[in-house]
This record gives sequence, C-alpha cells and structure tokens, in this order.
Amino acid sequence: MSHQIGRVGLLERENATVVNACLRDLADEIVDAFAEALRAVGIRAPLYLSQNDGTLMDAEYTRRYPVRTFASGPTNSMRGAAFLADLADCAVVDIGGTTTDVGVLSGGYPRQATGEVDIGGVRTNFRMPDVLSIGLGGGSRVATTPRLEIGPDSVGYELTDHALVFGGQVLTATDLAVAAGMADIGDPSLVRHLSKDLVRDGVAWMAGRVGELVDQMRVSAQPLPVIVVGGGSVLMPDHLPGVPAVHRPAHHAVANAIGAATGQIGGDVDRLFAITAARTREDVLDQARTEAVERAISAGADPGTVEVVDIDEVHVAYLPGNAVRVRVKAVGELRVGRAATIEEVKA
Repeated sequence: MSHQIGRVGLLERENATVVNACLRDLADEIVDAFAEALRAVGIRAPLYLSQNDGTLMDAEYTRRYPVRTFASGPTNSMRGAAFLADLADCAVVDIGGTTTDVGVLSGGYPRQATGEVDIGGVRTNFRMPDVLSIGLGGGSRVATTPRLEIGPDSVGYELTDHALVFGGQVLTATDLAVAAGMADIGDPSLVRHLSKDLVRDGVAWMAGRVGELVDQMRVSAQPLPVIVVGGGSVLMPDHLPGVPAVHRPAHHAVANAIGAATGQIGGDVDRLFAITAARTREDVLDQARTEAVERAISAGADPGTVEVVDIDEVHVAYLPGNAVRVRVKAVGELRVGRAATIEEVKA
C-alpha cells in the first residue's frame, strides 16, 4: 500500500508504489540468486541487503520493498567514508569508472532528499539520499576540441583495453591522473608525450567540476570538508576549490563495501500529527520517537542499541488546526540470534 512506500504527497507516493510493484518479480530473482551464491560458497548466515537510507533490510523485506534499494550504492559509499575518516558531518565524493556522486553526511548518515525524486522521468517521494551525479570517472573520455571537456562519454569497464596507459588509443581521465603523478596505474611511459598544459588544465577541470558540485550541496554558508572515496578517487588532487580540507582515508577504494558491512537496522516515521490542548508538541514527538524505535526493533535491531538519530518537524500551515509533519529516524545494531519479544518491543 502506498502509505508503506512513500512519504506525504499523493501522486508521488502512488508512483513509488507502482514502481515497487513492477520490481517485485525481479527482486525475487535477485534475492534467490544472492541466497544461492551464499549457499554455493558454504556461508550459512542470514542475508541482509542495504537500502537507500544507509540501513539494512532482510531478504524478505527486500522482496516486498525492492524500491528501497535504488540508491544503496552511493549511500553505502557515504557510510563507509564516514567510518573510514571518522567524520560525521561532511560532503562525500564517490568516484567510480563512469560517474561521480556527491552527497552530504549529517550525523554520520546521508542527508535525505526532502522533496520529490525523479526516477527515469517519474516523480516519486520514497526515501532517497540527496545526491548529485555527473558523468566523470576513471574511464571518462577527454575531448580537447573545440574546448577541453572530460566526460560524460566513457570507455567504462573497457578501460584496460582503451586507455593510453594500457596501450589503447583513447585519452581518458585516468591517463591524465597518471601523467600528473597522481596515480600509479598501467605504464606511465605511455603518457609522457602528453603536454604539461593539457595535463594541468585537465586536472584543474576535474577538480573545479567536483568543487562546484560540493558547493551546490551546501545548505549553509559554512564550507564542508570533503572525503574522497572510490576507485576513481585518484582523479582528485589534494586540494579542491572552495573546500577547506580533503580527506582520502586508507582503504578509500572499498568504502562502498565497508559501508554495507557496517550497516545498521533502521526504522522511520514520516506523517502528520495534530497538536491540541490534550496532546502537546512533546506528546507528539514522544509518540513519533516510540513508533520509530518499535519499527527498528521489528526490522531486526537489537533493542538495547536502538537510538533516535534524526528528528525533523515542519508546521503545515495549509491544513486546519495545529498540524505538524514529523519525521523521526531510529537505528540500532543488527540483532544476532533470537527474535525480539513483544515485551522487548514495547519496552
């Protein structure tokens, strides 16, 4: 049902529900394939998958709500970056082979998109991280005429066949990084013929483009420190325009996997409440907190570890009475062993 999928907003919520229904059969196939792969390698353990908000969901939950896995890739990278760099509030730049994703961490979790989310031209409003993406990655093609431009065209996974450093004939972003001494990939002697001006301008172009994205993600005048992760992070210099500090933690190339492996179980509430003389603002917030915690525990969180990590309230002036929209997120560590009892959930 649509109230189980999306947030407040009728048309967008219905769209999200339709998309989810279309994906159910595919989700069954994918979950079964993952389960079979685990059995094939001898792993006997519960299967959890990561979802859009940086938390985990079990296999059966994934079958029912596959739409909640859409943006788990960049979300995992952001969570992994926070873990590796030990920063809770910053911007994260995740660079792969074809794209660069920029998001913001708030309290160690990805900042969620507050409005509608466009998926293939369809307006939806389910939980999604607020991420900006551009076609810039390790395999991005470099054009020098009529002006210098890098991406969005890319050689993608065929980088080792087409890039100059691997004996190919295509000038890529990776070639520029190797020629600038920023990366040790392939054979550096194959890019020594590149002009210093081209290499310098190319690196500056990429840094400037990413710096612009980080600036667009700011919601205050305070500059954001940046964590650079992903296999394509070698494209970025140690300084970005307008950025106070750039962090490139150890194991940054596998931040995505680390984010998935350190995921927690979450529960959230997003709905309208009426504040009256009999039910005060504190009563409303307490009810929302309790519901979020109960949802986290029922999803598989250890009751003793659940805590509320985010509360947002917005007064809705266009509704009669003293209406307020409350969003609460609670997270806890994955519960291992037995299921929680009703008494534990209520406690």
